[in-house]
Amino acid sequence: MKRALLALALAIGFAAPLLLSSEAGAATKITFVTDWKAQAEHGGFYQALAEGLYAKRGLDVKIVQGGPDVNVPQLLVGGAADFGMGSNSFIAMNIVRQGLPLKAVMAVFQKDPQVLMSHPRRDINTLADMKGKPVLISAASMTAFWPWLKAKFGFTDSQIRKYSFNLAPFIVDPNAIQEGYLTSEPFTVESQAHWKPKVFLLADYGYPGYANMVLVPQKWIDTNPKAVQDFVNATRDGWLHYLNGNNAKANTLIRQANPDMTDAIIAQSIAKMKQYNLVLSKDGLDFGLGSMTERRWQIFYDTMASEGLYPKGLDYKKAFDLRFIRQTVQNFQ
Repeated sequence: MKRALLALALAIGFAAPLLLSSEAGAATKITFVTDWKAQAEHGGFYQALAEGLYAKRGLDVKIVQGGPDVNVPQLLVGGAADFGMGSNSFIAMNIVRQGLPLKAVMAVFQKDPQVLMSHPRRDINTLADMKGKPVLISAASMTAFWPWLKAKFGFTDSQIRKYSFNLAPFIVDPNAIQEGYLTSEPFTVESQAHWKPKVFLLADYGYPGYANMVLVPQKWIDTNPKAVQDFVNATRDGWLHYLNGNNAKANTLIRQANPDMTDAIIAQSIAKMKQYNLVLSKDGLDFGLGSMTERRWQIFYDTMASEGLYPKGLDYKKAFDLRFIRQTVQNFQ
């Protein structure tokens, strides 16, 4: 793992955690690593970069795309990146359990994009209708949203069928139900099978938790809170502009970083983010884009702890720092 961290550090030109340069007025360098390859779900970050929103606030930001072998918390703790993306609330809560000095400072997605999908069948119209039926899920999901489905809808482990990230078994079986990501698997199924699956966003059925969060090491929060605040402010603007303005330059950066991204994939992702209100809903609608609340974090922790995923008494408040998004929202009121 140390060798892998060193290799990535060299690849992205990392030298050391850079705070303010000794040269007066020099930009603060920040390497931001995402949780996956460049895509529309990262669009606001690329928008802030393309528009110069980070630069206007004195930040020299470099975005490094993640991938299947990238562990964002380890990269941040190991110093191979400065800030990073947290895919979901489990990431932040696992950081607390492991005692790592990292905190979530904003949550772009107010709804976790996790979905279950089925063929267009008449007997499946809600998540409750899936009780007792086979469901294709990954090993990781067995300790994520699956316990919540068991507790809320009476699902049982006997329903589990292994999902190996190959869509063929789902496509050919009209009785299949499968996990997915709102902006990924449903579109792929529609493109390959030429029929539209039924999509059930878990968040719309009460699944708690945030997604697409910004993770920041405690040392940055302690020694350079202004840079953290500036990054949050610019990122908020970037997302508002990406979803509601001209995002052509941001999409160009995304395609340059990840040539697998086509205009069609990007367009449907943006449409889904808007249609399902991933960004501006719940706390984001009530308090502003990127917002988090202690109440939402407590609900997530209490729900998962009740299912045995986290120990009772874990200090879940160490997973987040609300001061930066509160200041951002206050400045825009």
